[in-house]
Amino acid sequence: MKQFQIEPLFGLKEWDLAGFNIVFTNSALWMAITVVLLWIFVFGGMKRELVPGRWQMAVETFTSFIDDMLEANVGKEGRKYVPYIFSLFMFILFANLLGLLPIGVLGLHPFTFTSHFTVTGVLAILSFSIVLIVGFWKHGIKFFSLFVPHGTPAPMVLPIALIEFFSFMIRPFSLALRLFVAMMAGHVLLKVLSSFVIDGFNAGVGTSLIVALPSFALMVAISALEILVAGIQAYVFALLTSLYINDAEHLH
Repeated sequence: MKQFQIEPLFGLKEWDLAGFNIVFTNSALWMAITVVLLWIFVFGGMKRELVPGRWQMAVETFTSFIDDMLEANVGKEGRKYVPYIFSLFMFILFANLLGLLPIGVLGLHPFTFTSHFTVTGVLAILSFSIVLIVGFWKHGIKFFSLFVPHGTPAPMVLPIALIEFFSFMIRPFSLALRLFVAMMAGHVLLKVLSSFVIDGFNAGVGTSLIVALPSFALMVAISALEILVAGIQAYVFALLTSLYINDAEHLH
């Protein structure tokens, strides 16, 4: 499980800040790399050329994709959330893809920080906080009517409200857990298969044909699948966030 281990970098010593040990880690480094690459990608596609190039078309395609998703799930009011959902989607997508790089950068092995629940949890809490702020800002105390569906019989109001409240509060946990589990499971599987490949080749020709080569072929196929999963998980995270925002915008 060493690929998931968070380690301090550049020989920095831990220093205390308000009682907390602060140190720049490999996880923080790859977050910074992700942010820098995302900024380069976005600003490189904002040239506003009359005949857009491939880079500009790529940025506009992703932006249009997020805009269409929000309009379908939230309505016209969803357009004001495009910057946030776009940033969230692209950040997770870049992070997932960078973690699949087969080689290191400047001697540093790629680190998938979305395979840590602390990271996905913060992203989920941030999205959930926006939902709460929007809900109470627009509806005030009426936002609690979200927990009592319209037409609920009077004797069922209390149990239904408790069930809906529990379901609502579990949203950030399930949102964070889904991304964390998907990325961690995929990398663990690739690690296991890579050990089969290495041990198979070291064991001799016969073992290589029986174990190493099939494992290598399966590893290549799963690597391709992981690229697809990286995009799907980023989409699911953005989609569920937009659905939660819809609940805050439109009480049902």
